[in-house]
Amino acid sequence: MCAEKIQRFLMAIVLTVSMVLFASGQIQWGVIVQTFIIIMVVVWAFTDFCPSLWFFRKVFGKCQKKD
Repeated sequence: MCAEKIQRFLMAIVLTVSMVLFASGQIQWGVIVQTFIIIMVVVWAFTDFCPSLWFFRKVFGKCQKKD
């Protein structure tokens, strides 16, 4: 697997954890997890820098471009 795909899976997993926290009544923790993801996406949008992508690219490498 490559960095971009791993990052997408990680984001989906973390959002699922947030949804499970909401469903189980742990609203405060769900809000904290979801706020963290929102902040990371906003930082990524404004600065074009995503810490998780940076780390995963160092460890797993970039995805091959499809033509």
